[in-house]
Amino acid sequence: MPQPRLPLRLIFLAAIAIGAALLLGLVVATLNSLLEFYQRVAALPLWLRAPLIVAGAVMLGALLWLLWRIARPAQKSSLAAPIPVSRAEVDTRIDALRERHAETAALEGELAELDQRRATGEVYVALFGEISTGKSSLIRALAPAVAPDIDVRGGTTRSITHHRGRLRDGRELILADVPGSGEVDGAVHEQLARDEALRAHAVVYLTAADLTRAQDAELAWLSGFGKPLLLTLNKADLYDDIERAQLLQRFGQRYAKRARAIVAISTGGSERYERTLADGRREHVERERTPEIDALIDALGELTAPGAHGLEPAREAAVLAEVGRRGDELARATAARESAQTVTKYTRRAIVGAMAAVVPGSDILIQGALGTALVRELARIHGVAVRELDVEALLSRIGLTVRNTTAIVLAIAGNALKAFPGLGTLGGGMLHAIAYGLVFDSLGHALSATLAEHSALDAADVETRVRALLAEPQRERVERVARLALESVRSKVRGGAD
Repeated sequence: MPQPRLPLRLIFLAAIAIGAALLLGLVVATLNSLLEFYQRVAALPLWLRAPLIVAGAVMLGALLWLLWRIARPAQKSSLAAPIPVSRAEVDTRIDALRERHAETAALEGELAELDQRRATGEVYVALFGEISTGKSSLIRALAPAVAPDIDVRGGTTRSITHHRGRLRDGRELILADVPGSGEVDGAVHEQLARDEALRAHAVVYLTAADLTRAQDAELAWLSGFGKPLLLTLNKADLYDDIERAQLLQRFGQRYAKRARAIVAISTGGSERYERTLADGRREHVERERTPEIDALIDALGELTAPGAHGLEPAREAAVLAEVGRRGDELARATAARESAQTVTKYTRRAIVGAMAAVVPGSDILIQGALGTALVRELARIHGVAVRELDVEALLSRIGLTVRNTTAIVLAIAGNALKAFPGLGTLGGGMLHAIAYGLVFDSLGHALSATLAEHSALDAADVETRVRALLAEPQRERVERVARLALESVRSKVRGGAD
């Protein structure tokens, strides 16, 4: 007669009771150890007890600091720190990209603008900040001869406009009014603003309140180029004296090392008020407020005192750093395009080689030679030096993968025939060719991804990626390889007919 089993609930309760008892025992043992340690420390003489306490406090503080650094979330910013680069390096990169038929017109245009502004000898100042911080109003105050459009909705400036302003000593500045950052769907306008800020000799960063996290990141990015930066609190008349002083004090504590000067201004603008006439009637009146920008004008005079020649090195470094960053992005995009073309080329060659092989085992030799050429060409595209031994080791690992997944690959190739019924009459040779095509397509894309991410020939990473691509290939990829096989057959038939 079978013994009745204990109910699962009783087993669960027993496990909880045992766990609670163990936890209680651990707590009691820990407290007992701490008490014994305290008694022993208290029994020590003062000259020995004091250093021991200090050392323990330091170790505990270091442990807490380490835990805080590990647990603290990483701060992410879309603005990358500038990487110094010389004009010769930038020219070399552009020449190399041009030889690879990359679109370098934008980069060349940026360098041409850099040279053109240098030749004029004029000082450019960019007014930078989020929307509705009063950039256009400031332009109107600094350059009364122009009248930029000012819209109470904010975000009016959609392009870059330049205006000529004048300082107290008679020197002229070219003021750039740029689109505001933080606008909804304004990524393109924000990029225009950042580009112009880099082209300028100095930057006036406008804000109407305390800086947000995004504004703080922008300010850090701009100050990283070393060019004069003026942090300006606009619409200061909206704060009382105490609030304005406190806000400027916080700015000084946070941004004194980033900004050459911190000032508060009011660019004026229009205001509406109600007045009572002599006959008792009331009317609404709109009038312009008088701008209060003397502090900004004085700070601009000091910032731009070195003139265009003295401010040029920082401006050139900022522009070259941005052109270098864009050149790197273009190089990666070009490498991706060339890699895709190379993978297609060798996939087609693998299909043709498999179909042309007549001697048993000869296809293995053909694919081995093609695999070596594929690895070397992709490595050249990504600028990674590879040794013959490394190539052989990689192909050996991939060969093992292919042998272990032959059945899977052939089944996938068979499914491809459903999309191309005409291939079904060509027999197992076509299946074999499509299977090899899928292997080469997988190898090429896996190798390209590894080289792009690691800048090295990581055989283990390539093998992992190849296995994943072969295990669950996308329908689009399978059909593309089958289409290449069909084109190869048609070319062979046309060649035979000729």
